[in-house]
Amino acid sequence: MAKEHKKLKKRYILLAAAVLIVGALLTAALALRFGNGTESALAVVPSETMYVLLVLLLMLPVALVALFAVYLVRRRRMKSAPPVTIRAVVGESVPAPARVQTQESVSEPAAAEEGAKSRYEGLTALDAEKESFLRSDYDEHINLKTLCERFRNYAAGKLRLYYSAADIRRFIAGLLVSHIMILQGMSGTGKTSLARAFGEFLDNPSLIVPVQPMWKERTDLVGYYNEFTRRFNETDLLKKMYEANYSKDIFITVLDEMNIARVEYYFAEFLSLLELPNPEERNLVVANGSWEDDPEQLDKGHLRLPANMWFIGTANNDDSTFAISDKVYDRAMIMDLDTKAESFYAESGGRVHLTAKRFAELGEAAQREYEITRRNLGRLQKLDEYMKENFRITFGNRIMKQIRTYVPVYIACGGEELEALDDILAKKVMRKLGMQNPVYIRNQADKFCRYMDELFGEDGLKECKAVVQRLKLNA
Repeated sequence: MAKEHKKLKKRYILLAAAVLIVGALLTAALALRFGNGTESALAVVPSETMYVLLVLLLMLPVALVALFAVYLVRRRRMKSAPPVTIRAVVGESVPAPARVQTQESVSEPAAAEEGAKSRYEGLTALDAEKESFLRSDYDEHINLKTLCERFRNYAAGKLRLYYSAADIRRFIAGLLVSHIMILQGMSGTGKTSLARAFGEFLDNPSLIVPVQPMWKERTDLVGYYNEFTRRFNETDLLKKMYEANYSKDIFITVLDEMNIARVEYYFAEFLSLLELPNPEERNLVVANGSWEDDPEQLDKGHLRLPANMWFIGTANNDDSTFAISDKVYDRAMIMDLDTKAESFYAESGGRVHLTAKRFAELGEAAQREYEITRRNLGRLQKLDEYMKENFRITFGNRIMKQIRTYVPVYIACGGEELEALDDILAKKVMRKLGMQNPVYIRNQADKFCRYMDELFGEDGLKECKAVVQRLKLNA
């Protein structure tokens, strides 16, 4: 727009200069014609013609004033005109912004000038469909053990995906402990397939989000305001979260190859919000400020993080990935998939329609029914004291809370108490030994394994001892 103003101004300056030059020539001609005793070639010009020249000379100021008035009118019209539209590469006509402005500088009046369309086209469309997200055919009578068995059979019979019964228990129990789960292990062991299969089993397909190496912040996940199109660039995850807030279903989001970028960077706000005990307070910043025509669920640019959505990240440990920080590991449940289970025959059972609320109630019921025995609580306390004294490592309140939830749920899924303790201690506590001095760990490894045998028996903590022995060999 500034370039157009400059062109207009230059054009009218040239016209005014031309008028002035013509005026100067006419004045010189009249001076030569009527000058006192001056003879010139103009003396032969008839008097009638010179009178015409005199009239033209008198009209020159009027012409200059008229030019200036026209210039001002055209300049004002250009300022008030709507943004010029240009043709994009793909053939769409999009509005070109009158000035560059960030999302923070866009005001509500500016939005009104853009027309009736909301800056959130996808979310606004979901508002119109919100009634279709409510279902009534839920299976509210299933228990955790049956849920695990039916899921394992469905994955094998329908999808030809084979997992051990213990892995299925770990997966379901982990989801009831935390809304964040990390599936790690070698490539090809079925990490992404497991999360995808669970979505199909629930008749609500999982959303697969391929993580990109350059991701660094929340906008990489939820989108951003596009200053060029004056629209919000809505990601699939943002729309899926919006839909989940209208639904009672369980929603699974898979962060595929989550550690190809730094998880604690792009997922930082999600980690913090999921720590809040009250789901109503988990409000994710989507945009700064609000417009009058924003979607229903956006409150001053904030969207409630749906309590019925779980985030499952798949992680490979190789040279192309980043190490996952302790902050992420502490908040997430971890599951190792290092081997492929053997195939088996299973009838292809049907799907299960389960509400997220009922799923959480099954976990709460398991905690009441299968509370950890006093004997094992005493063993855990002694193990904590030993590790605190010898390795400066303690369980912490968060890990103890996870243990008290995980073990009863794992039992309700059909497992054993010591088996569950061994699994969660290996993933949440023994892993921390890897951050200790390798030489010291190598010297203390055998002594520590003997102590665990004294507490839990030789067959009690097999996975925990395996972790310690691996650290000893790698030291």
